[in-house]
Amino acid sequence: MSNSRTRRLHLGVDTGGTFTDAAVLDGVTHEVLATAKALTTKDDLSIGVIRAISGAVADLPEGLGSVDITLVSVSTTLATNAVVEGHGDRVAAVFIGFDDDMTERTGVDRGFPDTPIIRVAGGHDHGGNERTPLDEESLRRALGLLDPSVRALAICSAFATRNPEHEHRARALAEESTDRPITISSELSSNLDAPRRALTSVLNARLIGRAYALIGSVREAMADIGLDVPLMLVKGDGTRALASTIATRPIETVLSGPAASMVGAAWLSGLDDFILSDIGGTTTDVGVMMSGRLALRSEGAEVGGWRTMVPAGDLRTIGLGGDSDVTLHGRSIVIGPGRVVPLSLAASQSPEVIGLLEADLADERTGGASHGRFVLLPSRLSERPAVGHGELTGPELAMLQRIGTQVRSMRSILGSSRDARTLDGLRHAGLVQVSAFTPTDAAHVLHRQATFDRPAAVLGARLLARFRDMARPSDDDVHALATDVWRETVRASCRTVLDAAFAAGPLGTTDSLASPLIESICRGEPQTGLVHVHMTPTVPIVAVGGPAPVFYDEVAQRLGTEVVYPPHWRVANAVGAATGVISATVVVVVESISDGDWGVHGPTRERYGHPGEAVSRARSMATDEALRLVAERGGTAPLLTVTVKRIVLPGFDPEGDMGLLSAEVRAEASGSPAVSNATVS
Repeated sequence: MSNSRTRRLHLGVDTGGTFTDAAVLDGVTHEVLATAKALTTKDDLSIGVIRAISGAVADLPEGLGSVDITLVSVSTTLATNAVVEGHGDRVAAVFIGFDDDMTERTGVDRGFPDTPIIRVAGGHDHGGNERTPLDEESLRRALGLLDPSVRALAICSAFATRNPEHEHRARALAEESTDRPITISSELSSNLDAPRRALTSVLNARLIGRAYALIGSVREAMADIGLDVPLMLVKGDGTRALASTIATRPIETVLSGPAASMVGAAWLSGLDDFILSDIGGTTTDVGVMMSGRLALRSEGAEVGGWRTMVPAGDLRTIGLGGDSDVTLHGRSIVIGPGRVVPLSLAASQSPEVIGLLEADLADERTGGASHGRFVLLPSRLSERPAVGHGELTGPELAMLQRIGTQVRSMRSILGSSRDARTLDGLRHAGLVQVSAFTPTDAAHVLHRQATFDRPAAVLGARLLARFRDMARPSDDDVHALATDVWRETVRASCRTVLDAAFAAGPLGTTDSLASPLIESICRGEPQTGLVHVHMTPTVPIVAVGGPAPVFYDEVAQRLGTEVVYPPHWRVANAVGAATGVISATVVVVVESISDGDWGVHGPTRERYGHPGEAVSRARSMATDEALRLVAERGGTAPLLTVTVKRIVLPGFDPEGDMGLLSAEVRAEASGSPAVSNATVS
């Protein structure tokens, strides 16, 4: 018997570092009908996704169910977190026509020293003409020597955006000998800066495995509740695309989570002008919405210190969250950027953590860097890590054997600096996690949060206080330690908000100002000498994310501004995922070249004898490609905007084609997502 859909419901899902959120919206009115949260299960993402989706479906009003869902859209911080934390698959980089300086400027060797770099002759010049033939024999030989641990390839050629012929040929050669995913830089960016394009392609290749795992997990979760509808992913500019088109371009989902949060916060708050702060488990994402529009960062997203060439919202991501690792530098508190499992969360899932904390306290030594730190599998739901053991080194296999399936104290695992390096390798591979004291634990100690196990948080604070003071701490010392962690998290959050506020104006950054004054405000100590310092953003803060109220009431107090927690603020990212549009932007460049001709550089490379013909062709080329991409990404009924920026010789009409030196034609198309109209049985 069939049951036809009577409502068009959109399901938004956000897979964060700690929680997976879900929200179901009416596809016409965008009314939020149901929400749910579940812990993210990193070793099997489908478990957390299934729980979140099932919880949201169960929360729907009577008479509605999964049969009414016509679209699933997912935003994720997994790519962002992977870049921030330095995680990802091992890849090989193929640089065509790169000299020593270009290779150095990519930063690949410094950031990912285990990346094999294959340099071969080839490349083109600024006009798209072949500068040196591609050395195919050297490339074949190098590809044949790649280690099996290399999971993907990244290919970048000099001036590939003017002529991608050598990148395409290198990909064809690689496909002859491997089935590894291959990224070519010209498909990620139309910009000329080859070193940054190379870095972007390497980062993308490192993330492909995680993208496929995420998509597979979501599809598994959808199948579990009988959903056979289009699946989309949110990109870093807040727009969406079909998962099938974004699977090999996961770098475009960097800042997906915060972009979705920005879209969701605007929708839920009804505000057009605000500073967004989305604090999660691993990161804090901050951006500015003005006149109802999210500004895009034209130079590309910057995440974890890496400047990519991926179009994204003008958002800033820092390694500061509820699950940030708390460490000591002397007596000073350091928050993040690494993420650990909060002790309170670990104990709520594995009660034996309490006994391990008590055992560390019973150790007669007054302090130790490993006290209060534990090693555990990514999920208590699986007995062993899901990995081919043949890919691990001997020391890694031995350490996994010692860890077993139980939570283990770090001091029982680490016997040498070599052990520490081995454990770091297992953590970066996602095979084990570390649990330690976090801002979430501090909030539990201070009764500002009551989500998990408070006794574990108190024991962790006692251990950290003992290590800081090198003495047996009193209850007051424990409270003081937790307060210092909370205050440092608030201070860093204030600084991040002010950075975003100043970036929206001509000064650009708080670095332009006297840092001690900024710091005095952020520390909550506005009295400096005989001067009372006060700085207030001119727009409110919209704070979203699970830990937001724990810290942002005080942030707003210190900055003297209003903080808004919109309805459904805990799942604003999932709401944003369900409300974005489908868009595509295509840039085609026209340039004067030799012999009085004009070159058109876009999806294809063409040449014309008259500037007007070249610009006209560039317009049609950009328009056709933008409309094609919107359709490919799952959009319908697109709106189109085309702009032309010309550079002409002095004395000529700046809007005309005579005297033209160059032109940039930009076509922007956006449409609504196509939804399933199928009847569900």
